[in-house]
Amino acid sequence: MSEENKSNDMFDDAKQTAKDFSNDAEKVLSDGKNVAIIAHITLIGWIIAIVMNSGEKKTEYASFYIRQMLGIIIIGFVLSMIPIINIIGWILVLILWIMSLVGSLSGEKKPIFLLGTQFQDWFKSI
Repeated sequence: MSEENKSNDMFDDAKQTAKDFSNDAEKVLSDGKNVAIIAHITLIGWIIAIVMNSGEKKTEYASFYIRQMLGIIIIGFVLSMIPIINIIGWILVLILWIMSLVGSLSGEKKPIFLLGTQFQDWFKSI
């Protein structure tokens, strides 16, 4: 009988640990910072961030960086089409991406220079 009690205690401990982990994970994802960081990981990361930020879990912080990354992606695409400017354009996009990533890691909503505030206006439906 004592072995049965031990297994029940172990089961209860494991169940409580899983519950604690679930609560911690929910807290981490609810602030939007992780979603904002995921948005900076290529186009696929940006799509994942949109899905994670949809519905009732939508946060303004994550939406800010999702809109900003959409603008950076569009700038990169447009500048890559222009033959002579494409190398300079990619360097500019890399600098904008790094600035945006550092801003999302800091926990503050920092628009990128030149077009950051326009991105927020243009893509406010996201």
